[in-house]
Amino acid sequence: MKSWALALLVLVFIQKQGNFLQVEAADGFVKTSGMHFVLNGLPYHANGFNAYWLMYVASDPSQRSKISSAFAEAAGHGLTIARTWAFSDGGYRPLQYSPGSYNEQMFQGLDFVVSEAGKYGIKLVLSLANNYESFGGKKQYVDWARGQGQYLTSDDDFFRNSVAKGYYKNHIKTVLTRRNSITGVVYKDEPTIMAWELMNEPRCTSDPSGRTIQAWITEMASYVKSVDGNHLLEAGLEGFYGQTSPQKQQYNPNFQVGTDFIANNQIPGIDFATVHSYPDQWFSSSSDDTQLSFLNEWLKNHIQDAQNVLRKPLLFTEFGKSSKDSGYSTYQRDMLFNTVYSAIYSSARSGGAAVGGMFWQLLTEGMDSFRDGYEIVLSESPSTANVIAQQSHKLYLLRKMYARLRNIQKWKRARAIRRAQWWNRNKGKNTGN
Repeated sequence: MKSWALALLVLVFIQKQGNFLQVEAADGFVKTSGMHFVLNGLPYHANGFNAYWLMYVASDPSQRSKISSAFAEAAGHGLTIARTWAFSDGGYRPLQYSPGSYNEQMFQGLDFVVSEAGKYGIKLVLSLANNYESFGGKKQYVDWARGQGQYLTSDDDFFRNSVAKGYYKNHIKTVLTRRNSITGVVYKDEPTIMAWELMNEPRCTSDPSGRTIQAWITEMASYVKSVDGNHLLEAGLEGFYGQTSPQKQQYNPNFQVGTDFIANNQIPGIDFATVHSYPDQWFSSSSDDTQLSFLNEWLKNHIQDAQNVLRKPLLFTEFGKSSKDSGYSTYQRDMLFNTVYSAIYSSARSGGAAVGGMFWQLLTEGMDSFRDGYEIVLSESPSTANVIAQQSHKLYLLRKMYARLRNIQKWKRARAIRRAQWWNRNKGKNTGN
């Protein structure tokens, strides 16, 4: 009964979308069609995870089995998309020693990550910089610019200073034009990479008006697209509403960081919107019920705005609950995951803008030093692993339903063509007595 109901919903969606399923691109790149992802001609909904550590660990060949194990375990639970860092600026074991000077061993680690993800059918979202000091971040770019005589008073000058922006653009070009030492494929031509992310959680608190971030995203999105026309691009936003939608600011946590969910995602070149969800951080002194209530509103508002205002796909690129929270239990974590997953699936099956979610963060066995409270080791967390696998299966069935309906459409078109051909051949023939 449920499958017939789902089929009916999908059929209604197809009728609304007209020729949506006639998109036939089969090059392996994820594209957008309106407010949906499309892969090889079919709507694409993805359940996924974050694993920022992949390149860092893979840069040591003796540790690469951890990447293979993580991808194997993820694929075994139906996870098909991963978000990870394609940056490490200055400091210990960097990707970029200094502006334009790169660590080949670290780059080969990223090569391995891309190659291995392809083997397991996992698409990648690669982030190109960090807002925070971890792995260098915008502070490192500002320090490099200061070293060249630039007078900069704030780390937020990363978004304004031409020298710092030039260093960042060079990093964009270096990564996008990298030729994988394992596969031989240039990154900008690699279909395993689903999308680029400009920055992990960009914030410019020195300009709460949002104009600085708006100008920076506009400039950098244009630059990325000038180098790479194959891949999708997103900004890396957390989803906070800004001054262009004052009526929506009531749904924010009680702080401003200089970003604007609506205006930033309307920039040409930004292909889909992103949202992060951490009610346990944003309302740490509130009850679990209060946090879940906020989360439900947060999810609902962003899905509605992506669908009705932005008309772009929406990916929930980070969410989780920390085991370090007061009164934490796996039941609470599973409730949060189910809340996010239910909102995504409800939207997806009715043709809405939500296209998937990516929890923070996946680890595999033997990675205790990377634990941050949010880690999910699938073999250690059977209840959460089951919640994750169920969501993957539901999204898989949705895509399978689209495939069946597209095949029916193809069959009907082929039959109509055959009938027309028969009619043309027999037109005018005396078929009576």
